[in-house]
Order: sequence, then C-alpha cells, then structure tokens
Amino acid sequence: MAPRPMHSVVTGLREGGTVGDVLWTPPADVRERSRIGDYLRWLAEHRGLEFADYDALWQWSVTDLPAFWRSVWDYFDVVAHTPPTATLTDRTMPGTRWFPGATLNYAENVLRMPGRGDADPVVIAHGQTRAPETLTAAQLREQVRRVAAGLRRLGVGKGDRVAAYAPNIPETYVLLLATASLGAIFSSCAPEFGTRSVTDRWQQIEPTVLVAVDGYRYGDKPVDRRAEVAAIRAALPSLRHTVGIAYLDPAGAPPEGALSWGELAAETDEPLAFTPVPFDHPLYVLYSSGTTGLPKPIVHGHGGILLEHLKMLALHHDLGPADRFFWFTTTGWMMWNFLVSGPAVGAAIVLFDGNPGHPDLGALWRLAAETGTTYFGTSAPFLLACRKAGLVPKESADLSALRGVGSTGAPLPVEGFTWVYENVGDRLQLQSLSGGTDVCTGFVGGVPLLPVHAGEITCRALGAKVEARSADGTPVIGQLGELVITEPMPSMPVGFWNDTDGSRYREAYFEVYPGVWRHGDWITINERGGCVITGRSDATLNRGGVRLGTAEFYSVVEGLDEVVDSVVVHLEDDEGGAGELLLFVVLAEGLELDDELRRRICRELRTALSPRHVPDEIHQVRAVPRTLSAKKLEVPVKKILTGTPVDNAAAKGALANPESLTAFAAFAQRRADAENPTRA
Repeated sequence: MAPRPMHSVVTGLREGGTVGDVLWTPPADVRERSRIGDYLRWLAEHRGLEFADYDALWQWSVTDLPAFWRSVWDYFDVVAHTPPTATLTDRTMPGTRWFPGATLNYAENVLRMPGRGDADPVVIAHGQTRAPETLTAAQLREQVRRVAAGLRRLGVGKGDRVAAYAPNIPETYVLLLATASLGAIFSSCAPEFGTRSVTDRWQQIEPTVLVAVDGYRYGDKPVDRRAEVAAIRAALPSLRHTVGIAYLDPAGAPPEGALSWGELAAETDEPLAFTPVPFDHPLYVLYSSGTTGLPKPIVHGHGGILLEHLKMLALHHDLGPADRFFWFTTTGWMMWNFLVSGPAVGAAIVLFDGNPGHPDLGALWRLAAETGTTYFGTSAPFLLACRKAGLVPKESADLSALRGVGSTGAPLPVEGFTWVYENVGDRLQLQSLSGGTDVCTGFVGGVPLLPVHAGEITCRALGAKVEARSADGTPVIGQLGELVITEPMPSMPVGFWNDTDGSRYREAYFEVYPGVWRHGDWITINERGGCVITGRSDATLNRGGVRLGTAEFYSVVEGLDEVVDSVVVHLEDDEGGAGELLLFVVLAEGLELDDELRRRICRELRTALSPRHVPDEIHQVRAVPRTLSAKKLEVPVKKILTGTPVDNAAAKGALANPESLTAFAAFAQRRADAENPTRA
C-alpha cells in the first residue's frame, strides 16, 4: 500500500520551547493512510490480533518475538529460496539464530522494488563532481546484472570480499547489490578516509577486488585520490583485481594494471541471478569509528538487515512507492546502508555526494525541492547549523512534497525541533532516531501513530526491547540509565570478522550485563515511552555523584551566538573529589575568549542546567576533533589531557580533522609543566 501524505496541525510551538511540548499530532485517520495502519489491519485479518495503541503493539513485538518477526517476514512477503524451520532457536544473547533453514538473498529482495514499474525512477543521484543521473528500476537491474557478471569473470564467488573506495554515487550502490547477489561480502570506505584508516579496516577482511574512484569534488575543490588508491593497493596483498571509476576525471585512465568500470560492467548475456544464502550469511562489513585501536569489523547478515530495514523504512518512516527518500550520508557511515535499502519497500532513493554547505547551507534543502524528496534525512549538527545560520528553508525552496524529516548522529535538542517546525514546515513529522553501526538501524525513533514532543525521541522501535538500567542493573523509568537491549534483534551482528571464539563480540556488548546488550549511551525513558539520549556513557560527566550527559551541555553552550562548537571533559580526582570539568570552545571567526564571555557561558549553564554543570575552566581552541561521520571525540580528548600520547589516544585516519588534537596535547603539556615546574 502506498502511504498517503499525512498532515496535522502543529501545536504548542515556540522558539525556546521546553522538553515535552507537542509539536505534531497524527491526523485522525492515520491508521487508514499509513503503512503501519495497513500492517495493523493485516495482523487483525491474518493473525487475529488487535492493538489499541502503539504501546500495546510494541509490548507484543518485544514479548512474542517469534510471532512478531514472522509477521514481518510474511507481511512483506520476503522472497526466500527455502523456508525457515523456525523463527529463532532461542532468546539467549549472544548466540540466538534467526530463521534457521531459510535461504534468501538481500539483493533479490531489494531489486523486487514493490510498486515500481520498469520505467519508474528509483535512484536519483546529484553531486558536485558530475551532472545529475537517474536510474529507472529497469536500468538499476540491468547495471546490477552486468556488474555481477563482471565480478563473476574476476573470480568473485560466495564469501569473497569486494571493497569500494567510492562515494555516494550509483556505481557504489550497484556494486553493493551485485556483490550481494553473488553471496560475496561488501565493504565500503568513503574516499575522504585516509590511507591508514582504510588499510586498518581492509587488512582485517582481506578483499580480493578493490573498486576505487580517482578523486572527487568537495564543493568547488577537486580532491585527487590516485596516490591514496596506489597506497591502499600496495597495503592489501590479498587483492587480485582493481577496478577504477573515472569520477573526478571522466577521461582519465584506470590505475596501472586495473580495469575500468566500463570493462567491469561490459555487455553480457548472463542473466540476473541471485545466489541463495543462509539467513545469517555475511552481507557486508561495517566498522566502529576506530577512534582508538583498530576499528571493529562488524559483520551483518542478509536476512537480519533485510527484515530490520523493511520494518523501519515502511512501518516507522512510512516509506513506500509514493516516496523519494534522502539521507545525507557518505559511504563510510551506516546511514548509507540504511538509505540504500529504500527500494526494498518501493521507495526511490536520492543520493548526494559533496559538501552540504556549498555554496551555502541551503543547498540540500534546494536539492530536496528539485528532486521532490518526501523524506529528508540528516544529522542533528546539520539542523543546528542551519538554525544558527538563520536559515528559513521553506522561504527559499518549495518543500511542499516533504512530509518527513529524520535526524540522527547526535541528540537533537528542543531548539532543533522548534527550528524545524518553524522554518522547514509545520505539517511534517520530525523523527529523531538513534541506534548504531552495531545494529545498522535505529532502535529508538519515530512512528506515524504517535505525536512529536520537543526534545524527545518518540518511541522504542518495534521488536527493540530497549530499557534504561540504573547502576545496580534494575530497569528504571523517568531516570537516567544505561541503554540496554534485553531481547535479541535479527540485525544484531552475525559477529566480528576473524573473531572465531566470539570473545571480542561478547566483550563489546555483553561484558557489563551478561546476556544483555549494553550499547554505551545514557538514556531516559519516560512514562509514555518517549526517550531522551544524553550522550555516550563512556564520556559521562560525573560531578558530586550526579551523572550529567554531554548532549544537554552542548545544547546550552552552542546556543550562544559566539560559540560555533564545543567539547567538554571531566577529569576525575583519584582521591574521590569533584575532579575538574574543562570546557573547550570554538568561537565565531574573529572572536577571542575573554572573561565576560566566560562569565556568560557559566551563567547560561547554571541557569539552564545546574551549578554542577559550570566548568572549572574554559579555553578557546580552533577546532573540536570529530570523526569522519562528525561525532565529537570526548574520550580521546580526555585521554590526551590525562597524559596519553596523541598517537595512542586516537587513530588519526578516522578523524575529519586530526590536526585538531595538537592543541589538546599542547594544553596537557602546559598543565603538566605548571604542576611540575622543575621538569619544565
């Protein structure tokens, strides 16, 4: 069923509103017009199940796991080659096996593209390196057919690894689907990743084929990556073939000894075929950010990813054949893998490669207007940057087609919510969501059945038994706790690559609470099921026995016009004292930190949050260290400030701005010298 546009009146809206203000309410006929409403009717007709509200549906979905996940399989009519003998073997974590006996193929299910005709556009690609390109359903299937045949000619088969050093362009998507169709395993790194960052990832999985671009444009700046490609090839002895995509220079030749993309995708009469693989057969390898130590190679399976993405994209994001789905992401972030499952529910996907701030922050909103985007996904920092710049997208772009906005990557504070409703549109549904690379989805997010409350993630997703746990391990409501998942989900990793005994996997998620997934975030879940995530639990500020999340701290500090960015760390006192709270700020161009601004920052924090949030010291830096997916690096900064050498504190290749660490190392050195003048 194609979803119909859902609009409702915005209420309680005001700039500077408070957490919990209702900003959007579902229309009265939401169950008639939404995909989750259709699913509820299907459950009543085919399973004899009736649910009064979302909470009742969620409770069932996390209690009767076999019935819920089998309903997802049946409702979406998953294409399987052999049926499962059960839905899951048991509920033990780790170790659960989902849909034993089933064989299927992720690419086959995506390329079915329900509700789309052969001539319908399904991939709409824009960027700053070449002219826009559109692929119809027939053209996408044809390209996948040819590239799969090309990979087969190169000897690629079930279980082989294919690596893409390529941006968010159609070729990368085609390569993923072609690789998956063969039962081979895909892995991508965005071309802005440095050589070391790439080789740290791919030396672990030993790919046999590398597909790489020659470079790209970021805004109007050309970035040549041929030297990096040569270095990556030299560092991967497992490679048997390299394929070059002439992206920056369309007339350029592929690297020496390499094929061109055109040769890989040459005409052939080989039919499009799909290798049936077990439900948990590896589909792709994603990586933890790798800011400290080697990135964890997280293996995701065909079936788990397919079921999770069908559920999220259709039932939560309400996407179907009437939609054009966009998320601003690179191929180095799991949101790319989430985005490109869109055609599995019939949605066309909009790809963008380039600088989202070029020539100004309105560029992506204008892209949404030009492409008729119905769901616009981005990050919280992007929305807050638009707010800070005084942008009013609805005045500069026709966003009438837009009915959904998604935000992830960091907690979205109240002012981000109110900015969207005042400046983008007051009839759309804003969905803040959070999850991770580890599950390649959001396990808390939005749903068409529930209202949007300012500063809150609307609900826990279907099938995701998310709880907040207190220090003693008991579940809490209305209190800050560790985010845990107490029942298995199909998209939990198949495992880590080369972790034969599963010890690294258990250590990553199950060491703190045996049998329970600990995610590493602080979360508060309120009585109505709304969630607020307040930062990483390993970056917590603990002042006087009170745990403080960093997200609310940044919301206040970066709300000041003068402050562009900030990072806060708490240095504990080994003697049990309060320790030190240090705040580092990046100021708007031309500004210098003075005592008056320090006093204002402290006053704002004391008033908006509490006296415990007032930092002991505030210092100005030129940049805050961030990963390539724009996450702040509080933990490496803290390590540097407590004496860890920069090279041990963070893997520079995983950073967008590795030079930013130097200022923190110099600061740590000055402090050490001041404490021990005889050494200086």
